Amino acid sequence: MGKKIQRIVRFLQVDIWRITAGDVSPLRFIFVGILKKLMLAIRFFTTKQVMTKAAALTYSTLLAIVPILAVVFAIARGFGYSKYIEIWFRNAFQSHQQVAEVIIGFVNSYLVHIKSGIILGIGLLFMLYTVLMLVSNVEDAFNEIWQVKTPRSLFRTFTDYLAMFFCFPIIIVLTSGLSIFITTIADSMPDFLMLGSAIRLLIDLIPYVLMSGMFIAMYIFMPNTHVKPINAVVPGILAGIAMQGLQIIYIHCQMFLSGYNAIYGSFAALPLFMLWVQISWTICLFGAELCYANQYLEYYDYDANTNEISHRYRTMLSALLMSRLCHRFAEGGKPYTAVALRDETTVPIRIVNDLLFELMEAGLIIEVTSDEKAETAHYMPAEDITNLTLGTMIDRLESQGTWKMDLDVGTLFSEQWGKAMEQRYNYLHALRDIPLKDLNP
Repeated sequence: MGKKIQRIVRFLQVDIWRITAGDVSPLRFIFVGILKKLMLAIRFFTTKQVMTKAAALTYSTLLAIVPILAVVFAIARGFGYSKYIEIWFRNAFQSHQQVAEVIIGFVNSYLVHIKSGIILGIGLLFMLYTVLMLVSNVEDAFNEIWQVKTPRSLFRTFTDYLAMFFCFPIIIVLTSGLSIFITTIADSMPDFLMLGSAIRLLIDLIPYVLMSGMFIAMYIFMPNTHVKPINAVVPGILAGIAMQGLQIIYIHCQMFLSGYNAIYGSFAALPLFMLWVQISWTICLFGAELCYANQYLEYYDYDANTNEISHRYRTMLSALLMSRLCHRFAEGGKPYTAVALRDETTVPIRIVNDLLFELMEAGLIIEVTSDEKAETAHYMPAEDITNLTLGTMIDRLESQGTWKMDLDVGTLFSEQWGKAMEQRYNYLHALRDIPLKDLNP
């Protein structure tokens, strides 16, 4: 029994990552691919402390939900369809009717105060700050999942999210109108049993479709990188189904929460709502991890984390990547992408991305893209490759960060420190005679 468990553990940790399409049947290879994606998503979900991010987003959501809805309601009233937005909101929060009524009351009061000029400046500034804080926190969480180090520029942040706030009410009205239209058709066809049942089924599926569509759009839009739509479809659908399932479970569990309500009274709605928001963000972020694993599965030969790599091995891998970049530049070839570097070096894409970012921070390479969210970024040396030697690379990587601190440690150095620093200087000086481009075979 123990040996069988050991074989299963070895298969999940090592053997599964070595299986190729030629080793097993097509159906089994598909199953292995699904299992690897799920394992990667779970591994990233746990190691990246996604639950902590979900808790932070829960706090930001509670702080920003009234200002955000105030913006949406204000835009909807400008177009004359605020009634549809309010109906949609009540339906979306049907498992939290008390919370929905309180929030709508806050939103209406918020808009009245702003319209009347009461605390106009402070109210607008607070609204803008809370909305931007929530959106920024969501984007940061998605960027960390996708290993994106650079957030959106201020201009793109303003234009992208302003467009989102304008489009959101319009989409709600269109989908609500479609739902009403389908319901009207279903009511007018009582004699067509088969067709009527099909339309009723379609009506029941609309919430799942809308929720899945929202998650798919979020997974494609939120990260500041190119996400292939096909890789976001399945995670978006699963997240949408999970969210609707959460709604159903919460509604049917209301009877079991009667004791909780008896203790806390009307205040019980708040902690229950916070729990629902945190579970919702957890579902959303796990779907994002699954989307990332779905897009980059073929580039994971090893399930590795850059933080677990020793300093010596990181230096060796950095030199390996730099040698390829300098050699390609010397030959006048097209600059490498992260994927191309992975293909030539077999270094996992997650490690390649982290090391490339460190090399950019050290001023050794630069990133060339057509726009902020280009599908592929190319990398090339940041200066004349005759200056880029192994010693230069090591010296700049080790010099990253704060080099000197205001600490009174001068009296702690002995004469041997001078000899040690001299030896280090000689070591780096010797490595400066080895151009990085010559390391390439």
